Amino acid sequence: MNKVEAFLTPAEEKEIISAIRIAEKNTSGEIRVHIEASSEKDHYERALEVFHLLKMFNTKDANAVLIYVAVNDHKFVIYGDNGIHNVVAKDFWDTTKDAMQNHFKNGNFKQGIVAGILKAGEELKAHFPWQIDDEDELSNEISKG
Repeated sequence: MNKVEAFLTPAEEKEIISAIRIAEKNTSGEIRVHIEASSEKDHYERALEVFHLLKMFNTKDANAVLIYVAVNDHKFVIYGDNGIHNVVAKDFWDTTKDAMQNHFKNGNFKQGIVAGILKAGEELKAHFPWQIDDEDELSNEISKG
């Protein structure tokens, strides 16, 4: 079993998918998680590439968020689409990053990802509240590379 497959148990993956559903109940924003072993590229650039590969730029309000984790590299990136960046402060993702990092430092990876998802949902809610006609535009499944 490789490090990506061993990174989270099936039960932990279900908890992460559940956290995405909970977070998206309060916002029209879309959240995805992508996990891979490592990247030859700069992690921010790789996150942007994965964002496009997953077609996350196709949301109605350009308000999708990708939580990208490179397991072997001990790196993660929170990448939000243009619709988010157009309306938020520059340090918008700092609280989400901090919530995740605190758990990651202690080896609590699933809890770090869940905390990041819930915090991102909370942050998105202020700018992109859930609307009656909202559809779940992106898969909630964890993608792996």
